[in-house]
Amino acid sequence: MELRTLRYFVAVAEELHFGRAAARLHMTQPPLSRAVKQLETDLGCELLRRSPTGVTLTPAGALLHDEACTLLARADQARARVAAAAGTATLTIGTLADSAEQVGTRLAVAYRHQHPAVRIRIREADLTDPTIGLRAGLVDVALTRAPFDDTGISTRVLRSDPVGVVLRADDPLADRDRLRLDELADRRWFRFPEGTDPVWQAFWTGPPGADGRRDGPVIRTAHECLQSVLWNDTVGLMPLAHSQTLPEGLTVIPLADAPPSDLVIAWNSAHTTPLIRSFVSLATALTRS
Repeated sequence: MELRTLRYFVAVAEELHFGRAAARLHMTQPPLSRAVKQLETDLGCELLRRSPTGVTLTPAGALLHDEACTLLARADQARARVAAAAGTATLTIGTLADSAEQVGTRLAVAYRHQHPAVRIRIREADLTDPTIGLRAGLVDVALTRAPFDDTGISTRVLRSDPVGVVLRADDPLADRDRLRLDELADRRWFRFPEGTDPVWQAFWTGPPGADGRRDGPVIRTAHECLQSVLWNDTVGLMPLAHSQTLPEGLTVIPLADAPPSDLVIAWNSAHTTPLIRSFVSLATALTRS
């Protein structure tokens, strides 16, 4: 069994859909289907049960998935150790706001255990660049939130969080159990600086006013967003998972019609190293355990 084929199988086993797995692997579906079918032929057993809506794992497929994840992790670890022996290996991790804390300390402990010789660098970005410098090569992998322009960038969703609107505690709407975006159309929303990723900006800055403009203050950080609500009576959005950290005088109300915010790992599709693959695999495994 080739490692490449095992990576193909793991993608299908985790996505439970050939189309999504092919997109994740940045390949077309036919060669992926052929590779998995050949793997079944080589092993002499059915690994996946296929249907029009997707696939399910057979008992043999579930067992192979566990074994394949172990083998691939060991292969990546071996490559990383060889690279470290040839020189000091470094992994630069980008974080957005408190994204690293949202993943938890277990990831840091597990990664350091697997790669004790790797030097870890942390780069924190403000809200104007959700990719934290991936395209510029400033980081190797990013813990961030979607959506953003992901051209040339691979992502793995770790968790989806409902979104709420941040209001002053004395706001007339602050006692509501739930709100809709159209109920906030006449409010002042914060803005991002010019040049901010338009996909990211459209998600977080709310609906434009009747004249198509947003007239709230320009902010760069999550702290500035909260302070603009407190001092300027603007409104902003935040994942409900962060609501426990709100300053006194603010509250967050769930939005009934807003899509969730995905906590993701992102990396440059053209620069996927063993250290990056190991980081992605560990983060995925820990958030699903």
